[in-house]
Amino acid sequence: MQPLDENRRQKLAERLNQPLTIGSKTVANRLWLAPLAGLGNVAFREVLDGYGGCGLTFTEMCGAKSVPTESPLVSPVFRWREAELPRLVCQVAGATPEQMIPAARRVQDCGFFGFDINMGCSVSGIVKKNAGAALLKDPDQALRVVEGVRGAISIPLFIKFRTGWTPDIEPAVRLAKRFEDAGADCLVFHPRMAPDKRTRPAIRGHIKTIADAVSIPVLGNGDVITPEDCLDMLATTGCAGVSVGRMAIARPWLFAEWTSPYTPPETCFRDYALQLADALDHHFDPVRALKRYRLFTIYFAANFLFGHSLQSRFLKARNMDEIRDAVRKHVQPGMQLVKRPNMNMYNI
Repeated sequence: MQPLDENRRQKLAERLNQPLTIGSKTVANRLWLAPLAGLGNVAFREVLDGYGGCGLTFTEMCGAKSVPTESPLVSPVFRWREAELPRLVCQVAGATPEQMIPAARRVQDCGFFGFDINMGCSVSGIVKKNAGAALLKDPDQALRVVEGVRGAISIPLFIKFRTGWTPDIEPAVRLAKRFEDAGADCLVFHPRMAPDKRTRPAIRGHIKTIADAVSIPVLGNGDVITPEDCLDMLATTGCAGVSVGRMAIARPWLFAEWTSPYTPPETCFRDYALQLADALDHHFDPVRALKRYRLFTIYFAANFLFGHSLQSRFLKARNMDEIRDAVRKHVQPGMQLVKRPNMNMYNI
């Protein structure tokens, strides 16, 4: 795939900067942050906001049983800044309407832009509770959850889901139509089987199949690494917009780059690594801050030709001050980058 020339880059920005109506609300652009457990936390979102260009952000995955009574002052996941609420969607995983309805009402009462039902997570601990991607095994139960939530709230209702537990796209098509009929306002579709941990390419044509089947907006997700990938997804699938996940953790300025003439400075990687350390220190206790930073380093180090060596230096740090020392010593302008971050590291 050829790099974007100036005309195609401008075309990408024009397509992404079109406002998008979701239910009764409008999003400023069509390039969004995907929900990311452990990564899309309040500290990362604060740093991301500093770059601009992201139309909508999502919380980490929250548990339906916890949300109704959880305090954002102590919760590691159900936590936000007041300034981001008008552009923030809360993603929740749950198995039944009885679990999800109180959570949805709490999310609406807190002032979030919208509520997102997770039907994509296939982590064993979630699936064993019949939540996340497990709901795709029982379409009738999935619909009961959607109908229950839709009847309880008026804010936009999102559903993040995958192809299912087999390669056949038709069950997902039927489910997408039923989601629309049940009152979903937007679908975010990741075209991989539920058990697939990104070891195979996302099947981009399946996004088109889903988008063609419904009249509500469908956001494409999966393997969007470069602006070329983003433009290709928009051009070939007919999706309403693009949801970027782990690449946003690797290079959070991509939202600004792809939607405007923004050019990151030479010190962008070093600045980002230090800003995130400070933000994590501000929002979390020292143990949680360090754990979240270590998870981030997988995707940060994947930017560099010798990323494994860089990551090992981060992992030796015993506290956030040692993290900052590692950044100052080992992340410098001019380090050799890879165009597409190392996918082998992404699958750790």
